[in-house]
Amino acid sequence: MDYKKFIKAYPDFPKQGKTFYDVSPLLADGHAWHDAIDTLSHKILAFNPDILVGIESRGFLMAAPIAHRLACGFIMVGRNDVLPGESFYKEFVGADGQPARIQIQSDKPLKGCRAVVLDDVLSSGKTTTATIELLQEMGATVVGAAFLLELSADERQCDLNIPYCTLASYSL
Repeated sequence: MDYKKFIKAYPDFPKQGKTFYDVSPLLADGHAWHDAIDTLSHKILAFNPDILVGIESRGFLMAAPIAHRLACGFIMVGRNDVLPGESFYKEFVGADGQPARIQIQSDKPLKGCRAVVLDDVLSSGKTTTATIELLQEMGATVVGAAFLLELSADERQCDLNIPYCTLASYSL
């Protein structure tokens, strides 16, 4: 399936010179969304995960149905203290150069788990890298990552250093 026809580009959003790639049209199309979840499920199965880790917020939308399909656990990575209870945190510098922070609730059983990280778009890679590092600090083995779409690796600010899969790529 040509997933790119379900991605809408918004030039100069959220600021001048940037383009935002919106996956909302893909989510809204029942056939395309079903196909995307099926395709990613098959790709992620090759990583043999115990748990899927969704990055707020669209990563949640992907990880939950795939975890259900693969009979894996699912945990959420929040940004800026959105998850209740005690948490582990990772601070990093975001793609915009500003301080950022992610969190995982501390009661999640991660020691020895094979984890796969999911998010809608791989662009700078900074949030994904911070998530991988936090999971490793919590004792998980991060075996892969999955994204609906990937922006050019030439624009990426870091290397994930793990295998990953994606449904569509854009050269910037």
